[in-house]
Amino acid sequence: MKISIIVPCYNEQEALPIFYNEIMAVLSNIDCSYEIVFINDGSCDKTLEVMQELSQNNNNIFYISFSRNFGKEAAMYAGFCNTDGDYVAVMDADMQDPPSLLPQMLDILIPGDYDSVAARREDRKGEPPVRSWFACKFYKVINKISDADIVDGARDFRLMKRDMADAIVQMGEYNRFSKGIFGWIGFNTYWLPYNNVDRVAGKTKWSFWKLFKYAIDGIINFSQALLSIASWFGTGMTFVSFIMLLVIIIRKILLDDPVAGWTSTICVIIFIGGIQLFFMGVMGQYIAVYCQNLYGNKKQASLYYI
Repeated sequence: MKISIIVPCYNEQEALPIFYNEIMAVLSNIDCSYEIVFINDGSCDKTLEVMQELSQNNNNIFYISFSRNFGKEAAMYAGFCNTDGDYVAVMDADMQDPPSLLPQMLDILIPGDYDSVAARREDRKGEPPVRSWFACKFYKVINKISDADIVDGARDFRLMKRDMADAIVQMGEYNRFSKGIFGWIGFNTYWLPYNNVDRVAGKTKWSFWKLFKYAIDGIINFSQALLSIASWFGTGMTFVSFIMLLVIIIRKILLDDPVAGWTSTICVIIFIGGIQLFFMGVMGQYIAVYCQNLYGNKKQASLYYI
């Protein structure tokens, strides 16, 4: 039995040695072979140098280095594509994903009742209140408008069987949203709660704006709700404009009343045109994601023709 551990890293030179010591202490008490694959996501500090040193001192340590910062999603995908363990784990190097949970996760998976064990935070202690509020609302919204099963407080930290890891690799999306992918592929998941842990060193790389863009990617990739809203809005505006046109024609025929208020009419037309352009942009996002998924991965594209 072999465990593969994927660790995306971006400017984690201070946290990496602490993480390594902790994960090695945990793995020494597990009766199995292992490999740890560090992904250097275009770090600007000495993260790569630390990875190289760890790899030289331990033959079970490997690293992949990106030419620039492509984001955590790309780093995780690269890890999934370059591991071969019977069990695959994804975790951060900042110790917010406690390595001490791995033995418990493995004990849950071995009997075979579950395909993955995912960690979820029971609280958001230490986070800014505004960020926590928006995060909670995001989970509520995306669970209502999509088929992806995303639990509030879910993290990317999880241990899964090889079959699930292979299924994730086959999902060749360009704009990836792993939390949605994990839930969408449908494997049986056990949610393991734990108390929030602060990072041991460095600063978070997730600003509010980055989290907001990440949330938008998740909604676009895993929901057609915005397309439905655009359709219903267009239908409603067409009906309203038809009624207004009838009123204008009747007033002219019966009352010979000239239509006044051209300025306000032009403003309304411009407003409606702006709304239409906005929703056309949303639909363009869907089309762009579809085309990237269709042509960006040959294996994924071939499935459409079976």
